[in-house]
Amino acid sequence: MLADALEHLVRGIVDNPDDVRVASRSMRRGTVLEVRVHPDDLGRVIGRAGRTATSLRTVLSALSRGEGPVRVDVVDVDRAR
Repeated sequence: MLADALEHLVRGIVDNPDDVRVASRSMRRGTVLEVRVHPDDLGRVIGRAGRTATSLRTVLSALSRGEGPVRVDVVDVDRAR
């Protein structure tokens, strides 16, 4: 559910919504959601001084109440390969 919500939010921000991928991994300390975007959209998702990324993390934190801690990582598609 959280991965779907994050993907929906990020697709609304970027210019290349077809390149958005969200992977969810369960770790010992909680869930990690990894967002992969087109290199041209990386700045949009991070935002000026990281404000957009921080806002996305805040929204997901509010949605995840009761599911444990959630961490969101933003990854450039080119660097991930």
